Order: sequence, then C-alpha cells, then structure tokens
Amino acid sequence: MVKIVIENLAQKEVCSKEDRASVLKIFQSNYIDWMHACGGKGRCTTCKMIVLEGADHLSALSQAEESYRKKGELSYGERLACQTFITGACVVRVPDENKLPHLTYTS
Repeated sequence: MVKIVIENLAQKEVCSKEDRASVLKIFQSNYIDWMHACGGKGRCTTCKMIVLEGADHLSALSQAEESYRKKGELSYGERLACQTFITGACVVRVPDENKLPHLTYTS
C-alpha cells in the first residue's frame, strides 16, 4: 500500500493500492486537485512537488526530470508528480509557485 502525506494541505493523507501508479494519478484518483498544465506528460514543471521524506520509495528520475534538472528548473528534492512512481510512504509539499488559488494551504 502506498501512502502520501501532503504537508501543506493540512497533512492530507492519500492512500492507494495501485501498483506502479504515478503520484499524479494517485492524487487524481483521490480527488486531490494538483496543478498539471501539460496533462501529465512531463512537458512542463507545473506538477512539481517537494519531497520531504520517503525519497527512497520513489522511482529514479525520468528523462524529462533529468532534462529539467540540467536546465535548473527542477532542484534537488523536487520531483514531477506525473513522472514519479511510488512504492511506499512519502511526505511531499506543494511549492509556492505551483499552488492553486482556490485551495487553502497550511504552513
């Protein structure tokens, strides 16, 4: 079972029994509104998340993530939710630049 805690959405916990699903797909199947301008295809960085704990439960960087990291658009500890697959528990945070205006975020 996969468990994701979104720290700055009031410690919202999202669980899934899906095997090898992307973090974005898990958010969507749990009705979590998460920005993804390119439709989850790895062509932008709007689904970026900051990984606070559990990075060892995440897939290796995808080609898209490697490219964005080389360009300086994806920092260490940041991942794209559409490109990241999860196998265990982790804690993430929504970056300030990717927050949606209709949601209330906690600090």
